[in-house]
Amino acid sequence: MKKAKNRASLKTSVNTFFKVLRYLKRYRVHFVLSLLFTAFSVALTLYVPILVGKAIDLAIGKGNVDMTAILALLVKIAISVALTAILQWLINVLNNRMVYGMVKNVRYEAFVKIQSFPVSYIDAHRSGDIVSRLIADSDQFSDGLLLGFTQFFNGIMTILGTLIFMFTISPLVTLIVVFVTPLSLFVAAFIANRTFSMFKKQSEIRSEQTALIDEMIGDHKTVVAFGYQNKANETFNEINERLGKISLRAIFFSSITNPSTRFVNSIVYTLVAFTGAMICISGGSAISVGMLSSFLSYATQYTKPFNEISGVVTELQNALACAGRVFELIEAPSQTPDAPATTLDGLNTVEFKNVSFSYSPDKPLIQNFSFKAEYGKHVAIVGPTGCGKTTLINLLMRFYDVNDGAILLGGKDVRDIPRADLRDNYGMVLQDTWLCNGTVKENIAFGNPDATDEEIISAAKAAHAHSFIKKLPMGYETYIGENGGILSQGQKQLLCIARIMLTQPKILILDEATSSIDTRTEIRIQKAFKKLMAGRTAFVVAHRLSTIKESDVILVMKDGNIVEQGTHEGLLEEGGFYSTLYNSQFPDAN
Repeated sequence: MKKAKNRASLKTSVNTFFKVLRYLKRYRVHFVLSLLFTAFSVALTLYVPILVGKAIDLAIGKGNVDMTAILALLVKIAISVALTAILQWLINVLNNRMVYGMVKNVRYEAFVKIQSFPVSYIDAHRSGDIVSRLIADSDQFSDGLLLGFTQFFNGIMTILGTLIFMFTISPLVTLIVVFVTPLSLFVAAFIANRTFSMFKKQSEIRSEQTALIDEMIGDHKTVVAFGYQNKANETFNEINERLGKISLRAIFFSSITNPSTRFVNSIVYTLVAFTGAMICISGGSAISVGMLSSFLSYATQYTKPFNEISGVVTELQNALACAGRVFELIEAPSQTPDAPATTLDGLNTVEFKNVSFSYSPDKPLIQNFSFKAEYGKHVAIVGPTGCGKTTLINLLMRFYDVNDGAILLGGKDVRDIPRADLRDNYGMVLQDTWLCNGTVKENIAFGNPDATDEEIISAAKAAHAHSFIKKLPMGYETYIGENGGILSQGQKQLLCIARIMLTQPKILILDEATSSIDTRTEIRIQKAFKKLMAGRTAFVVAHRLSTIKESDVILVMKDGNIVEQGTHEGLLEEGGFYSTLYNSQFPDAN
């Protein structure tokens, strides 16, 4: 079972690595230059021990010190070290631009992909998890990738270079080094295969923690109001405990790698020193004292990359695990492709034709629903909670597509109309307000960024928001923060209404649009809506039935079906379900 799991983790890691390489194509010039500079840097670094060995040989024996030759060698060493420093700086610049450029592209692609997600995906996933993938996992990915580019290729070239130099000095001792050092690679690979799944689990739990924090901060007032702090602390502590345990396991196993490889490398160094010393003592000319010194330096440089690479492999495992989660986001299914561009000049009716829809196949909601609204009519939708009122709005806006049947706009199936063109014709005000970080003016102009100041003020006046806006510290230039934090719920809703007043849509959708507004202001808003809706089709979802008395037609829904339809007076006379709903709100009306 564990072997199968490890093979699956390895396969996932390899697949993710090849996906990363696709993003590397855009930076192939940086990559090639980085490799060339790394090769030159390694060559110069490996050239220095040869010079040092020669200098040692020139200083052995009484009266045999050749200072002129030694000084010449020291100059060469200084030049080599200086050039190596410059090359290392250039390599770091190239690697930083390459890695952060790649991650920037991945992060941007992920963000763009989020914009194309169907609403169903957003509804099914916690926002904190999505944010964690986009931010935290991308950061972990960049850190591991940068370490890989910085040390991995340098280590590989150092290993190859030292082998070449060592073979020129003593093939016998070099063979000892070559046969023993692969042990460190086996150790590193053995541990890495087991740490990938741990790092992946660590990322998943971290995203769960981010989601909880996002929820608790986003709904802090509700948390405090219901005294949920202790329960929130318990939940956070439980997640934190799991994160701590998996992090410790991952770090523990990954930290074993370096000591293990160092142990193997110490054995290599001991064997090289012993064998080389024995050759020198034997009096043979195969290795001089200076060359033995160079060889020991190469042995150290040869084994050092194995330690670094083992550490890099661990970091790369973490980076690939995080990258895999970001790629899962990028590769998640998008909403169905848009239809070709079309014109909607003939916009005159909205028709639901035998529409069936459910969020879950095992829980039917709307079944065989049919209704036709002539252009310019005002349609109210009422019914108990969960009967499908808001679902109809979701279908109208194509946040979801119908399972069966069709919704026709001007006789054309909405699925044959590009979403942007379709939604340009709608103006929607929901019960749940949404405002972005920015000024009051920017929030009102959200749907029409090119609007003039006069148009924005006119829309605010129509929405009866102008008076409270002028009382704000900087009026229309007041920065209101995330989701309008400094405003009351009613003021937020007035701004959302002003936003619709500015766009002048052909079709209005009002879903409890005045639920958070005082009665006096609501009466004014209803008058403004009446003026705005003149000559426009309007769908109004309402719980307060007093607000929809003047609608042209009222749809009474129950269990996903229209059970009654007609005018306010006509439905009251029928004495059916609508009459029961109305009388429950206004028991003294009769």
